[in-house]
Amino acid sequence: MQSTPLFLRCTKWKGFTFSALLLLGSSGSLHAYDAAIAPEASSGLTNTSVFQAQTFAVAAANPLATEAGYQILRAGGSAVDAAIAVQAMLTLVEPQSSGIGGGAFLLLSSDQGMQAFDGRETAPAAATGDLFLNDDGEPLAFMEAAASGRSVGVPGLLKMLELAHQQHGVLDWSDLFAPAVQLAEEGFPVSARLHTLLEGETHLREDPLAAAFYYDNGEALPEGYILKNPALAAILRQIAEQGSQVFYQGDIADDMVNRVQQHPAGSGGLTLEDLLAYQPAVREPICTPWKVYDVCGFPPPSSGHLTIMQVLGMLEYLPVDTPVHNGEQSVDWLHRFIEVARLSFADRALYIADPDFVEAPGGDWNTLLNPRYLASRAAIVGDQSMGNGGAQAGNPQEFFTAYAPQSDQPEYGTSHISIVDGMGNALAMTTTIEAAFGARILADGGTGLAGGYLLNNELTDFSFRPGDAEGRLIANRVEPGKRPRSSMSPTLVFDTETGEWVASLGSPGGAAIIHYTARSLIALLDWQLAPSEVVGLPHTVTLGGPVWLETDRFAPETLSALEALGHDVSERDLTSGIQLLINIPEGITGAADPRREGRVMGD
Repeated sequence: MQSTPLFLRCTKWKGFTFSALLLLGSSGSLHAYDAAIAPEASSGLTNTSVFQAQTFAVAAANPLATEAGYQILRAGGSAVDAAIAVQAMLTLVEPQSSGIGGGAFLLLSSDQGMQAFDGRETAPAAATGDLFLNDDGEPLAFMEAAASGRSVGVPGLLKMLELAHQQHGVLDWSDLFAPAVQLAEEGFPVSARLHTLLEGETHLREDPLAAAFYYDNGEALPEGYILKNPALAAILRQIAEQGSQVFYQGDIADDMVNRVQQHPAGSGGLTLEDLLAYQPAVREPICTPWKVYDVCGFPPPSSGHLTIMQVLGMLEYLPVDTPVHNGEQSVDWLHRFIEVARLSFADRALYIADPDFVEAPGGDWNTLLNPRYLASRAAIVGDQSMGNGGAQAGNPQEFFTAYAPQSDQPEYGTSHISIVDGMGNALAMTTTIEAAFGARILADGGTGLAGGYLLNNELTDFSFRPGDAEGRLIANRVEPGKRPRSSMSPTLVFDTETGEWVASLGSPGGAAIIHYTARSLIALLDWQLAPSEVVGLPHTVTLGGPVWLETDRFAPETLSALEALGHDVSERDLTSGIQLLINIPEGITGAADPRREGRVMGD
């Protein structure tokens, strides 16, 4: 692999001076890493970020992260190279959503075929099924479980990215961290979104390091404040120079384990042995025919692709003449979408978990996508709602399971990255520390410097109850070494006839990722809406119980009509963060969700 020369240039912005990273691209021209891009506002709908390129493009959840990926691509780097640079930057500028203390699913199409790189966290060896039960055997409140050491899983992100880089990297590993290291040292402006989330956060203030770093006498750092993170700069520099191993042993690992094991709100079982034992997995993606496309997604432990394709597959048997009108989905379409989501989530709750611990129905996850099975499930949908909890899991191929369905519980967090490089590689990566600010534990890697990175609370994605009242076990219960079920849904779409890539997309949003991604696929490829229209459409979500419509985005008549069909409807903020790239005859176009501060760039 050939390294690209790095240069520095000093630039003034809003009264402070920083050194902007310059990468020498293949053309020989210099391109500045621009730290002066202020992220979009964090509340309400902003202008959708739209971009058109000819050769390569990157879409990420923060403009500074997008810029980092763009410069790597501009310097001749691969999609994997760019994803690493983007992720390192997100750890710094979007710490609430993802980072080196968490995990990710990376879906890649290259000349080596399709690969699914699994960097999902694992449960420590000491974890047991009663991890999140109190002394009376009842589940803990979510935040009591999450904001503690007990929720921290073994981080898998860095080992996974390193493995992907060994197979698909073009630029040197060390160069990929340079933008994030520099900006951590020089400082970046706190975005409106980060300020708002810090202001509304309570448990993060209880962590001494985080309270001193993100707050000033208890007040959240204001928007525009230039925040330096010397601890993270030092940690990333070590990772850049020595590889991922430095994160899993030595001072950084010791510091992580101590913070987890000695947490005052509840100690966790993470050990140095757990960190050393972690191994990323390379799995076979699931590619599912749909209309004239092959939709490819992540297999379990992700529940995303299977549940999305159940929704899309069942809707094929429930056509609607006018699914969307005046920028809003019709009541007829919404009713069908809600009902098939109920059925899909019922299957998800019963069957899907870490495939190293749970057998697929009939020995093959595709049984859940069998057209005859989906037709039989779609036939259940009637003119009235099934009601809260009315959907039951199906039984594909008369598969017997002794498992009990998992009850609904909160899922949060994540960030999404979509990239297409100049070599034709297409990437979709969804990355997470789970809830906003993860376990609310800031770790400085033993540096003694200000700042650091946040640890995940990924173990709360397991079922809090290991079984039901009848003694049946739940597939997604806590077990040592197990990966918690995820809703992350990095998705790549291809033309069935030509094999050409068509789209790369995904979103954050906990369990609602499934709804956001499914609806985006339908709007983009079936309704043929422009990317900016796709990411801006109002959202509808149900996990099998109440129905949530995005606040102030639907006509009152729509809510009333759904209620008349028996749906338990209410409004709430549904803050997706869809990143979308699509192949067009002129090159590549894309859009970033107006609900967050994402950006699309390319050449």
